[in-house]
Amino acid sequence: MLKHVSFAAFLIIFRAFPLHADDQPALVSFKVMALETAQKLAQATLDDCRKKGYQVAVSVVDRFGTVQVTLRDRFAGVHTPETARRKAWTAISFRTDTITMWEQTKTGTTASGIRFVRDALMAGGGVPVEAAGSIVGGIGVSGAPGGDIDDECARVGIESIADLLEF
Repeated sequence: MLKHVSFAAFLIIFRAFPLHADDQPALVSFKVMALETAQKLAQATLDDCRKKGYQVAVSVVDRFGTVQVTLRDRFAGVHTPETARRKAWTAISFRTDTITMWEQTKTGTTASGIRFVRDALMAGGGVPVEAAGSIVGGIGVSGAPGGDIDDECARVGIESIADLLEF
């Protein structure tokens, strides 16, 4: 009898933990921001930088790095839309903000080679957008007189849509 119970317990545990990738579901689900949410995020971020007296560009990307929205204020430099996109892409690609990436990839560190990844930009102003512990997009800001200010504007924008990201 004990052998039968032990064997039954083994089968239950064995089935609970698949051994092959074939046992995994064929499809996966994920969340991304709706276009309207990305637009609200970009506009709130631009508005915050304007209030602080800065002309910037803001780019919002989805969780895969594809641009959803880019806004450029009237006097923001010609380079700022592309810089903002690269900051947003870097934040979602490396799953951390670009100020942290700047610190972690300085010359002489073991991670310094990451700076050579195409399109990666280690300058403050790129922040992942998270909902329920998952990255749903990223935001990049460029044009304020320093990456720390770009970062502040991005975080104010994220905070402005926090209620929309709860699920």
